[in-house]
Amino acid sequence: MYRTHTCGELRRTDVGSKVTLAGWVQRVRRMGGMNFIDLRDRYGITQLRADDSTDPAVAAVVARLGREFVIRAEGIVEERESKNAKIPTGDIELKITALEVLNESVTPPFTIEDESDGGEDLRARYRYLDLRRNPLKNALMLRHKIAQEVRNYLSDNGFLEIETPYLIKSTPEGARDFVVPSRMNPGQFYALPQSPQQQKQLLMVAGFDRYFQIVRCFRDEDLRADRQPEFTQIDCEMSFVEQEDVLNVFEGMMARLFKSVHGLDIKRPIPRITWYEAMDNYGSDKPDIRFEMKLHEVTSLVQGCGFTVFDSAGYVGAITVPGAAVYTRKQLDELTEWVKRPQVGAKGLVYLRVQEDGSLKSSVDKFYTPEQLKAVADAAGASAGDLVLILCGARRKTQTQLGVLRIEMGNRLGLRHPLEFAPLWVVDFPLLEWDDETQRFYAMHHPFTAPKPEHMDWFSSNKKEDLERVCANAYDFVLNGTELGGGSIRIHDASMQRRMFEVLGISNEDAEAKFGFMINAFRYGAPPHGGIAFGFDRVCALFGGVETIRDYIAFPKNNTGRDVMLDAPAPIDDTQLDELCLRTVEKA
Repeated sequence: MYRTHTCGELRRTDVGSKVTLAGWVQRVRRMGGMNFIDLRDRYGITQLRADDSTDPAVAAVVARLGREFVIRAEGIVEERESKNAKIPTGDIELKITALEVLNESVTPPFTIEDESDGGEDLRARYRYLDLRRNPLKNALMLRHKIAQEVRNYLSDNGFLEIETPYLIKSTPEGARDFVVPSRMNPGQFYALPQSPQQQKQLLMVAGFDRYFQIVRCFRDEDLRADRQPEFTQIDCEMSFVEQEDVLNVFEGMMARLFKSVHGLDIKRPIPRITWYEAMDNYGSDKPDIRFEMKLHEVTSLVQGCGFTVFDSAGYVGAITVPGAAVYTRKQLDELTEWVKRPQVGAKGLVYLRVQEDGSLKSSVDKFYTPEQLKAVADAAGASAGDLVLILCGARRKTQTQLGVLRIEMGNRLGLRHPLEFAPLWVVDFPLLEWDDETQRFYAMHHPFTAPKPEHMDWFSSNKKEDLERVCANAYDFVLNGTELGGGSIRIHDASMQRRMFEVLGISNEDAEAKFGFMINAFRYGAPPHGGIAFGFDRVCALFGGVETIRDYIAFPKNNTGRDVMLDAPAPIDDTQLDELCLRTVEKA
């Protein structure tokens, strides 16, 4: 056999045993007549030793070893003279009696160490080498552990794992689809699913009352640290449930993950806030509640005093940054330029310092009396040593800008520790979003989300102001400022689904062409149902203490959606294009 033990298995109790190990050469240390080899596999590192008493044939093999050679070593386990407390096998070493090179390696393009000298692009090109490093290996092991815990929890709670197809029909009201041409049906295309939304609802119609799937999904959208063109969801659906039932089940799932991965007992029930409370208090529908620094509206306190910028604003809001009154003018100028960046979009920043002696200093001193400034500081909850930062403009837009500024100040003050966890549910989202450019409503989640039962009168109205008041029977699970999961109670009634399509401006003909199978299925006794989908890659990354999901995906794409290891996407030849009845054109 190639090995009797792994490289992370041997201990002092194995001293005297004859064993065989196999793996990669991490490094070779040649010290005159003494040679040490660190042998690595997925389980750990074991030190091998060859000295003057070693068989000359073995010594000859040792002499030609290089980094990343694949070898098999036989020998006797001995206690090390100089022990290494940093590794589990640090008390022992293997005195080599036989050595075989299974495969040589050219010099790798970067060092296979925890802290590598390879840049991100280089490591992506040689991803199969990067995956040998402990940080990525541990990330994929954590991913496996979380997947197993999810499967076990859901199976224990009566869920069935059912696969749904990857080749489906393209439907509107989402991100851009990835499409696949059909050779057997020229001129027609499949779409890769953005999620199994329709299929899982049809499984509820079919009577499978608890479904789940850890499933690949695809969206052709702009990328960022926590977004990939292909990603994985923990996709779930339940029949005969109300919102409370769904939240309780999946609070339980997340509690189990916190316990199994980090040994934490999270407090239940997990806090819940409405979408409106989230926006008003945090400027975000996925707030990070590990730190306070809430938004405070001060509109009525600052208008009518001659400062035109505030007087003409629909909303003036403030956040208080604790202990930041020591910020210099240079730092405040830098912060002002920061909020003007396109990622934030503010036109400027007003500040108010509360000095240690309680006196006030503001960038708009000439427009306000000390008493008026104190009223603003009090409304923002500021005390001695604090800094109040103020933005203004349209209400929701300004709240969003303040939310981004709040996160930035949390980062600067070190208030967002990656292994401190603060989960919450955000509920009661608006059902619809109005778009001024197209003069129509869009579904805030998707067109199968049910309105709150108590808002049905507004949902039935044709008045824009009534429809804007309708809340969705929807919920998001948020952790540390990241939306990890989202779902809703679904529409299960054909007439209500038709009404939703009508509100969204989808004609009966279009609805029948694109969603006819769903509408038809609802006519055959669809049960009340609802579900949720968690971003599995995001769950893994946050539980690992990072925000980027790439390290938790074996072979990710870069920021432009390219796989630089495979050099994909790539052109296909004319023969394939002919088979698919396709022609390519140059983009204007």
